[in-house]
Amino acid sequence: MDVTFQDASHFAQTYGLVYLFGLFLIVLVYALWPKNKDKFDKAAQIPLEEKE
Repeated sequence: MDVTFQDASHFAQTYGLVYLFGLFLIVLVYALWPKNKDKFDKAAQIPLEEKE
C-alpha cells in the first residue's frame, strides 16, 4: 500500500480533529468536575495573597 502525502494529510486532519476534540472534552469535564472546585478556588486566590 502506497501512502501519499495527501492521504496522510487527510487522515491527520480528520482524526486529528477528533483526537483534539476528545482531549478538549476530557479537560473540560476535569475542570468542571464538582470534586475539583475547592482545588481551583484555592489556586485562584494565590495571586491575591500577600507575601511575608
